[in-house]
This record gives sequence, C-alpha cells and structure tokens, in this order.
Amino acid sequence: MDTIKLQDTLPCVFEKRDDLTSEVWHHNVFFQRGQHVLIEANSGAGKSSLFSYIIGHRQDYLGRILFDEQDIRSFRVSDWVQVRQHNLSLLFQDLRLFPELTALENVEIKNNLTGFKSQKQILEWFDALGIGDKINAKVGRMSFGQQQRVAMIRALVQPFDFLLLDEPISHLDETNSRVMGDIMLQESKKQGAGVIVTSIGKHLALSYDKIYSL
Repeated sequence: MDTIKLQDTLPCVFEKRDDLTSEVWHHNVFFQRGQHVLIEANSGAGKSSLFSYIIGHRQDYLGRILFDEQDIRSFRVSDWVQVRQHNLSLLFQDLRLFPELTALENVEIKNNLTGFKSQKQILEWFDALGIGDKINAKVGRMSFGQQQRVAMIRALVQPFDFLLLDEPISHLDETNSRVMGDIMLQESKKQGAGVIVTSIGKHLALSYDKIYSL
C-alpha cells in the first residue's frame, strides 16, 4: 500500500457542527508511504476515531477513505485480514493488551502469528526501553507507561506500510520517548513505511513531513 487518502471525510457525529476548523475533517488529505505525519488535536476532536476508520473498525463517517485509490467501504473481511496483517499496524491509545498475560506473552501472541521478528530482537527492544526486567510480569500489574512500551513492541512485530500511533508517549519520560522514537524510526525506515502520529500535546520528536491540526 502506497497511499491513504481521505476525501471529505467526517465523523457522522460532527455532521451538524458548523464550528469545525479542522485541516483533516471535510478536506482532501493524502498520506504517502515513507512520510512522517503528525496530527495535532484537542481532546474530543476525533483522533482515535480517525484511526478506527482507517483500520476498518468503524464506518460511522461521511466521505471516503481510499487505499491506493480503492474505497475501503468495498473491502470484505478477507481484505481487512490482509490489510491488518501486512499493511497497517496500530498502537491504540488504550493499548488493548491482555492484562492477565505477561509482557512478553502479549508480544509473542502477535509475533507467533507473523513470525516476523526473532526473540533476540524482541528482547533487545525490551532492554532498550528499560523493561527488560518486566518480560515475565503480568501486564495488569505494570504502569501505563510500561504498558505503552510493550504495546509499541507488539506494533512492530509485523510487516506494515503505515504505522499508526495514537498518543504513543503520553505517559513516557523524555528518555524513553526518545528511545521509542529511535526504535520506531529504525523499523519504519527498514520497511519503507509511513508513520502517522496523533497527539493532544506531547508527541514524538520526529522530523515531520506534514503537520495537520485536527
């Protein structure tokens, strides 16, 4: 997948609003593979909804979303399976980890399906992010910041053309934010992928090709 296009896209819940000043909603917006894009938003502006639309979890929007010129409303279940396995990877704002499983098990669930990364690489990422001693800890007993790092590792153990990051460092300190950014950049560059980051203030310090206000 090389492009994601939004054509006059708008959440249905915003249809009757006449006070929108967004650079994304009700506009034609183009995301290109290989580019880094930041979407800045106030709380409640619909940033998580945007990613839910792109990943196909929700369809309560007006307008169109196109992957390489194909309207995603035409996708069948089998199409979405392929897209989520090979083209898009999403780090959810609410993380969606399994609290009863360990940190490593949460990552291995995905990696066992994709076979994309070696355990050596995964453990190196845990160490680099300062949670190497937490691999056998139950996620439900970890801090939210530690869980964010686990979720990032999980997002990277698959092939992708676009990496979607919804407030990825909201609970991280400057050091871990920088390390996470470095790891993410290395992996996205290796895959030639685009990166789309949302933020309500604190965001990854990347060199962004485009910045939009949602």
